[in-house]
Amino acid sequence: MDLRTPGLEAPNSTRDVSSTKFDYIARQRRGHPPGLAVLFLTEMWEKFSFFGMRALQVYYMTKELHFSQGSASLIYGAYAAGVYLTPIAGGVISDRWLGRHRAIIIGSLVMALGHFMMASEALFFPAMITIAIGNGLFLPNLPSQVTALYAENDPRRASAYNLYYMGINLGAFLAPLVCGTLGELYGWHWGFGAAGMGMCLGLSIYLAGGRWLPREAPRAARKVEAAPNDDAATRVGLLVAIGLAVVVYRMAYEQTGNTLAVWVDASVDRHLGGWTMPATWVQSLNPMFVFALTPLLVAFWQRRESRRGSARPLERMAVGAFVSALSWFALAAVAHHDMARHAPTSVAWVTAFFLLFTLAELYILPVGLGLFASLAPARFRATTIAAWFLAAFAGNLLSGVLGTAWEQLAPDAFFALTGAAAACAGALLWTIGRLAGPAAPHHFQGSLGRHTSHDAISLRDSASKHGALPALREAKRHEIEGRLDEQ
Repeated sequence: MDLRTPGLEAPNSTRDVSSTKFDYIARQRRGHPPGLAVLFLTEMWEKFSFFGMRALQVYYMTKELHFSQGSASLIYGAYAAGVYLTPIAGGVISDRWLGRHRAIIIGSLVMALGHFMMASEALFFPAMITIAIGNGLFLPNLPSQVTALYAENDPRRASAYNLYYMGINLGAFLAPLVCGTLGELYGWHWGFGAAGMGMCLGLSIYLAGGRWLPREAPRAARKVEAAPNDDAATRVGLLVAIGLAVVVYRMAYEQTGNTLAVWVDASVDRHLGGWTMPATWVQSLNPMFVFALTPLLVAFWQRRESRRGSARPLERMAVGAFVSALSWFALAAVAHHDMARHAPTSVAWVTAFFLLFTLAELYILPVGLGLFASLAPARFRATTIAAWFLAAFAGNLLSGVLGTAWEQLAPDAFFALTGAAAACAGALLWTIGRLAGPAAPHHFQGSLGRHTSHDAISLRDSASKHGALPALREAKRHEIEGRLDEQ
């Protein structure tokens, strides 16, 4: 990550104007501010703690606390839902009272306390509540700072979101390998303790790098000019519809840490030579494939954009949901075949499932989050981003309910049911995209098709690191020229 790029300093007035404009534009296309590295590492360690605890959660409940699978599924779903519900209140609190800086510090400390509380069996439920409360203050306030590091329509913003999201997946990749290994082999409480240490490291990095982060205006000065409301109903209605479709998708998506984890532990052959791979390591496959697939998808979308233009965000989300359904249907077929042979399933098939599953995820979840972030009013950006997690709350809660069917169905039937849920989400998103396109005002379509496809979609699946849409490049050129003319 190149952090040596100069800022937006004014060019020397004695230089040739046209040459100055060219150099000024070129500087905006190189490197990133140091604040991005601070946010990247803070997010990485926070996700290390979150996914480290999650990798152990179902196994801890069923093996150590001796909960039934159905009860563990409901608790898992309720907890996963809770960590996406509390950011709704946390976003409002930070926007109106605490401010994002203090909200992140308080939230980090509370989450670290919750992870350490997990070391006590008697505090299992209070610990989960504590983590959810801290997460509510932390989650909506860190990603909202990425945008503030850059000028409006800065072409570096796309790759910035992509790099930031890579931090999320680096933490998610390392967590099962470290916390999962400690928990399975040396004791559950060692794994939970490692998750708490990760949260402390993230907070330390955030505090040490505070001078590189965007300044926060005093709350008394946060009044922002109201945005035009001629398309407000269209925006709200579209985002609500997208949220409902994502609820259905998440019912299937969240099974990887719930019922799929149970199946991997009981029915998958994880022997490699004379060594048995810990079941928690399977949870690292998803973030590993994010690293592997993202550069390939960036290249693919860049070529597509240059030839045929950028795909509509809702169409891309629908494709992701359909590919996710395909991955579950394929896993159902594999499970059915191995059940007929009374043989365990090879871990290679599970790896292939996660490859297709991750490809689908890169098409759908970042796009939806990006839509909410890019269309958020400036005054309530954190609150609007937090509102996206309301869909995650409902989807996670319902995923726990869906997981209770695991005990009544054979694995192949359950995986087919999960695939059907993902397919329904795809059909809903495709229908919403068809209906919303013609109905939206012209300038809103421009925002949805241009700003979202380049800036917001790149939250995890940047359409191009350097290849902005022609309209975006032209807008940036006029903006810079206007600044220079004023000087």
